[in-house]
Amino acid sequence: MKRIFIHIIFFLLTSSQLCAQQADSLFAFNDSTRMIKRPWRAAFQTAGLNIGVWAFDRFVMNEDYAKVTLHSIGKNITNGLVWDNDKFSTNLFAHPYHGNLYFNTARSNGLGFWKSVPYSFAGSLMWEMCAEVEPPAINDFLATSIGGVALGEVTYRLSSLVLDDSKSGSSRFFRELLGTLISPSRGLNRLVTGDAWRVRHKFYKYHDYEKLPVKFSATLGERYLADNEHFFKGSNSPYIEFKVLYGDPLQETTKQPFDYFNFRSTINLVGNQPLIGSVNLIAKLYGKHLEPVPGHKILVGLFQHFDYYDSERVITGSKNIPYKISEAAAFGVGMVYQFPARKANIRQSSFINAILLGGSLTDYYNSIDRNYNMGSGFSIKSNTSIEFKKYGNFELNLQYYRIFTWKGYDGINLDDLTNEEKLYLNAQGDKGNVQLAVINPMMDIDLGYKIKISAGLYYYLRNTHYSSKPDFLFHTIETRLGLKYTF
Repeated sequence: MKRIFIHIIFFLLTSSQLCAQQADSLFAFNDSTRMIKRPWRAAFQTAGLNIGVWAFDRFVMNEDYAKVTLHSIGKNITNGLVWDNDKFSTNLFAHPYHGNLYFNTARSNGLGFWKSVPYSFAGSLMWEMCAEVEPPAINDFLATSIGGVALGEVTYRLSSLVLDDSKSGSSRFFRELLGTLISPSRGLNRLVTGDAWRVRHKFYKYHDYEKLPVKFSATLGERYLADNEHFFKGSNSPYIEFKVLYGDPLQETTKQPFDYFNFRSTINLVGNQPLIGSVNLIAKLYGKHLEPVPGHKILVGLFQHFDYYDSERVITGSKNIPYKISEAAAFGVGMVYQFPARKANIRQSSFINAILLGGSLTDYYNSIDRNYNMGSGFSIKSNTSIEFKKYGNFELNLQYYRIFTWKGYDGINLDDLTNEEKLYLNAQGDKGNVQLAVINPMMDIDLGYKIKISAGLYYYLRNTHYSSKPDFLFHTIETRLGLKYTF
């Protein structure tokens, strides 16, 4: 009897070990042979990316700014960094997106989050100094490097959700295609290494949903943006909004940067508004979990933020642009607090951040392609979320930005400057400061079958104080109504 009992215990132990090994064998990040770090290949690809983009601009597009020489490179190094005059979308979205490509050359070569950060900085610095004849821009360097890290880790993790090496045929093709669209640098590396078509039956998954739950939703609807405060004077346009809640901030097993992030982006489908309407990201870099009272769970930690709101004139002939708001490089402390409740899930999130690089629409500065000020400051954010398990959810987002423009152009008439002089003007914009507020209540009503009616209101307020010009107060509203599908 004793021998039978020992055999039973041995069988249970070996079975549990086997199940654990089989579970481990599901995930690619547990395969030691595939976690080899290749920092030099990542550096070569980062430099190659810059050379490839520069060559396209120079020899295909024949752009004047790409006609670099050793003299222009030396001039850039000698003169140093200035504030440039590119478009809002170029400086505060396209540059961070470009930085995400640098970052992911390292991530897709086996390097972790922190070891990938220098590649974003190095790629940006190389481009600013060596790839353009125009003076290198400090705003580009900050947006590309720091903003690139934020978007880079998000796209890397989102691409992991669709990759599955056990698939083949058309399913595999479309998974690889979608993964490449999300993270081009990673997709290129998978083509180079052959991972894009190699079928595996061990270590084939790239995301553990039990450890890091993911909620993904897409909303298709109609948005109405008013011209200034005139509610019945504006325009309608269809939009699609993507929202990802990655990980659980109150789950203590998540220790790595970006194991929790909240990402939301709005794309305008047609109309007179920019294609990328907004991008909002809050990501945990480091956190500490507390439970002062049983059932009251709290996360306090350090977070990285990225915010981008863009709009153009709502109606033809209007002088008003509703808003341009950016928080391209920002870090701060925050807290996520969950209240114990039986019939609803209630969470309160609060954040205060230092803005290293931000932007806001201006009423005076207009030089080359720029009609906005840049600067630094701080922001305060609050999110209250109430989820009713059977009926839907309510959410209230409050955002306040205070951005200071330190380096102005007082005493200079911009109309008297040549384009060459404007390039070296080196001004953040109109000297002063701006207060920006975004108030956003939202409500979803559950219809069943993972479909909800989604309704939201946005109130935008801008109060700008200028050091040598009249102040300006502007506010407008936006409404949204659509159908949300939760995957």
